[in-house]
Amino acid sequence: MATNPFTIEPTADGSATFYSDTFGEWFHSRSGAYDEARHTYVQATRLVERAQNQGQITILDVCYGLGYNTAAALEAIWAVQPDLPIRLVGLELDMTVPQAAIAQGLLKDWPEAVQAALGAIARPHPKSLSQNWGRDFLELPHLNAELLIGDARQQIQTLVAQNFQADVVFLDPFSPPRCPQLWTVEFLGLVAQCLHPQGILATYSCAAAVRAALQLAGLHIGSLAAPGRRWPSTLASYGEGNLPPLSQQELEHLQTRAAVPYRDPTLKDDAATIQQRRSQEQAQSTLQSTGEWRRRWLSS
Repeated sequence: MATNPFTIEPTADGSATFYSDTFGEWFHSRSGAYDEARHTYVQATRLVERAQNQGQITILDVCYGLGYNTAAALEAIWAVQPDLPIRLVGLELDMTVPQAAIAQGLLKDWPEAVQAALGAIARPHPKSLSQNWGRDFLELPHLNAELLIGDARQQIQTLVAQNFQADVVFLDPFSPPRCPQLWTVEFLGLVAQCLHPQGILATYSCAAAVRAALQLAGLHIGSLAAPGRRWPSTLASYGEGNLPPLSQQELEHLQTRAAVPYRDPTLKDDAATIQQRRSQEQAQSTLQSTGEWRRRWLSS
């Protein structure tokens, strides 16, 4: 029997997650992995309401991982309208992650239909069949899903070239200090190109550098309290619409050196190079020091 290459960690809602030795982080918040998927991504984007109003939905799941965000999306939609057409594209660096989640039983608490769908998504099969796996494997003609394996910086360029447009984007890489490659101005600019003009993007991160990069991509940003977490999550869209506003503290944070974004002009640099480039830009910045901002708000 194959051994699990990932350390399993229980989370507060009874679900479990993995620890990544490569990035030195857990895949999910230990306050609740399933809850994070449901609240930060599905409920925050009003996914079900959006899908029902449109009569269909297209989802881009950036950093698919164990598949929890996709699972939460399918669970929510199928609970109210099992036959609603869903198009889903997931980007994932390592196929062994979703496969290990299935092998280790980490999906057992999702509905059976959701487990079956995630099993099919993570099943190796020829590229030519990827568009039709729902019919071929699950007899789910209303679900069209594809998992693209490899560096997300390269895969996103393929989607841009195809004029792919998502109604909802789940942006869930490891944290900016650990994985700056997927929080850069250049990468998020391409992600934004894959967002429908009326679409919405959600991410757990409230880092000023991330929010600044989303703004440079032409998006408006909003802030949303995240259950069980100290820091809020971020929503982004092309129109301000009904985005929950940033607090004064958050607005001022965007005027500090913490908001100097990560940059990766060639979309090929490693983490150390991207971090060093940002540090140099911060050192030359005339923005207020983040320490001053922090002291002012901690003392208020």
